[in-house]
Amino acid sequence: MDSAANVTPITPQLGRARLALIKRLADVVCLPSSRVNGFERAMTADLLVEMLREASPSDRARVARRLANLVEMPKRLLRLLLRDDIEVARALLAEDTALSEADLIDCVRQAGPEHRLLIARRRELGELVCEALIEAGEETVVLALLRNTGAVLSGDAVDALVAASQKVVDFIPALLKRVELRPAHAYVLFWWSEPDQRRSILQRFAVSREVLQEAAGDVFPLCAEENWQDPLVRKALQFIERRQRNRAALARSPYASLDEAIGDAQSGMSRDAAREIAFLAGVKPTTAAKIFTDPYGEPIAILCKATGLPRSAVLALWRALRRIETDSTGAMTPALERTLFIFDMMAVDRAQTVLRYWNWSLSSALTPALVRAIREGDDSNLDEYSQPQRAAMLALARDFGR
Repeated sequence: MDSAANVTPITPQLGRARLALIKRLADVVCLPSSRVNGFERAMTADLLVEMLREASPSDRARVARRLANLVEMPKRLLRLLLRDDIEVARALLAEDTALSEADLIDCVRQAGPEHRLLIARRRELGELVCEALIEAGEETVVLALLRNTGAVLSGDAVDALVAASQKVVDFIPALLKRVELRPAHAYVLFWWSEPDQRRSILQRFAVSREVLQEAAGDVFPLCAEENWQDPLVRKALQFIERRQRNRAALARSPYASLDEAIGDAQSGMSRDAAREIAFLAGVKPTTAAKIFTDPYGEPIAILCKATGLPRSAVLALWRALRRIETDSTGAMTPALERTLFIFDMMAVDRAQTVLRYWNWSLSSALTPALVRAIREGDDSNLDEYSQPQRAAMLALARDFGR
């Protein structure tokens, strides 16, 4: 006898029976605790999982919609449906569905981009879920996450996003709106931001150090009594103190003042002139190099305002760096106009905060290990570095040919 004769054909009656049983099992899973205990619910869920593996997508989607209102869902059943096609998982990923962070992270890692996009748009997201979404590296998902005010970003997540914004410029305006963004992030982000974004950063994050100066006022004489032997205290006080220019450098300089050094450089900025200006301004040559090679010019305004230079010094530095002052019509170039606007806008103390943070993060944190990490592009172990070291890695990456 032909073996095919023993195979039971699929009939409409069989389809109705399967659908009915799936529905009944889902009903049992959804019963309140007063009607079914935990073991009975788990047993029913296990049976339902086995049936759903062979069910049609429409049947699985129907069950997912049925379960979406449950406060507690059997984990095995929930994860099966969350990892399913997006049309099945959509109901469970809706904003109001009660899902734990573990459930969401599992879905992020095991499902597809459409699942991650829906998760990124959920009303409330914890730090660990956000980190998992960022690790997936999908621009659309990250943008949705950044625009989600209910998502909470950890410091590590913001570090990763600031670094990623070098290549994905669309992240920058969204990052600037995040409440988690700190000066440590913003002053690094500044270097690859557009002029309007830079202005926003300076207006929001260029804070006064008056509170710090009042709090640490009595520490300066104590440190002087110790002859400034403690390098950690010395570095911190250099960030806090009111004076910006380096008096010790002036005593050794061939110039009578910083103003004179800049004026002399108008005929052409040499490497030696740049180093001398850096020392007189109280910053390291690395910081000055970053300022002088910046394509837009706002850092020049910060340097001049922080060191108490007049507005004319901005123009002198502009000429020293061979930058174009006027266009073909004789009008001031937009770049110079923006730079002078920043000079006029900034208060001296706030400009000093920005300049000193740049100097701190771009120079003081550059250990040999950090320089090696920048050159090798090894930013995978950022936890090993301090906050200023992280800033240096991000801001100097381009300068080291990454």
